[in-house]
Amino acid sequence: MIREINFDGIVGPSHNYAGLSLGNLASARNAGEVSQPRAAALQGLDKMRANLELGLVQGIFVPPPRPNDGWLAKLGTTIEDADPALAANAMSASTMWAANAATVSPAPDTADGKCHLTVANLKSMPHRSHEWPDTLAQLRVAFAGGAFAVHDPVPVAFGDEGAANHMRFAGSHGEPGLEVFVYGVSGGAFPARQHLEASRAIARLHGLDPDRTMFVEQSPDAIAAGAFHNDVVAVANERVLFAHELAFAERDGFFDQLQGRMPEVEIVEVPAGEVPIGDAIRSYLFNSQLVTPPDGAMTLVAPTECRDTPSVAAWIERHLASNGAIRRVEFVDVRQSMANGGGPACLRLRVACEPADVDPRFLVDEGRLDLLADVIGRHWPEEIAIADLQSPTLIASVCGARNCLLEALNLGELLSG
Repeated sequence: MIREINFDGIVGPSHNYAGLSLGNLASARNAGEVSQPRAAALQGLDKMRANLELGLVQGIFVPPPRPNDGWLAKLGTTIEDADPALAANAMSASTMWAANAATVSPAPDTADGKCHLTVANLKSMPHRSHEWPDTLAQLRVAFAGGAFAVHDPVPVAFGDEGAANHMRFAGSHGEPGLEVFVYGVSGGAFPARQHLEASRAIARLHGLDPDRTMFVEQSPDAIAAGAFHNDVVAVANERVLFAHELAFAERDGFFDQLQGRMPEVEIVEVPAGEVPIGDAIRSYLFNSQLVTPPDGAMTLVAPTECRDTPSVAAWIERHLASNGAIRRVEFVDVRQSMANGGGPACLRLRVACEPADVDPRFLVDEGRLDLLADVIGRHWPEEIAIADLQSPTLIASVCGARNCLLEALNLGELLSG
């Protein structure tokens, strides 16, 4: 039975606020602040617990080795000798945002009946561009069985940032779907990170039916306002599209085509007059997880910032009172991630497949989350200041913490790095 599994990236022990992501307003706003890796990782686990309580299937990805010594060696330096900016790139914990790990096409959509995953090249930002080899190695362990096909990244000439720019519509996760790839052309002062040719390549590699595949341009105004990925202004689940009025460059044409190809689709659009796009981006209303629990009540797993933003809170209240498509909202505290520009949806990669086909070491229940919480509580640094990123003491702590996590999950021999 195909179920949607949310694979959350465990927040790594090097989580810091170096402000490396151009166009990510929260990242820039908090650059230089002291981070709290332990609190961040525990907040992520609490979000996973909330998903389990809803009856969802929950998976994990583990952080890669940090610092990335191999990447620094290719640049002719080491973490000790690198300039501070380069060192910060090598210490980044940005793989915690697993929505950028890959693009996923479930088996019902593909020509060969396999679930396809293409690892994202993330070439737009230096601190993310060196993630993919470790991510690919992890995907090939988690999805090693014959039910899956795991692809190398598309060539770096064409930027690909993964599922954060991809939506899928279907009557249920196990039915054939309509896949929508959202690309950028211009974002003014900020880069458009998803290239159309990358999206087209992934659709071909996954063997998608052209009649059930769409390519849609993200609004340049949304990118300029800080929507560096489509999932900052739009999210889809089954037959529902939840989006801001300013999400897409050709809104009317897209909606017409979407409804033409899938008449049962329900579009829940938030008007700019009710929620200004600045409020939507600051609160990450659309970077929430839109999920369908076993009870069938479509649920928005939203950051507490949505509850604290008056325009957003008022819209949510009105929508719930109207008996709309979203029947329930659960608020989660992921403030450490939010401060670096990633909400609940950034922290997870959605994979619709049969859970029995996944390596069980990447699936969690309450007991495994307790185990992870114990490891994190004992080994993750409490705080990291940017000035300490090249400290030998901190580096030893970060490396040791990750090794303890891999040992607890029985993944040390496969992902030691």
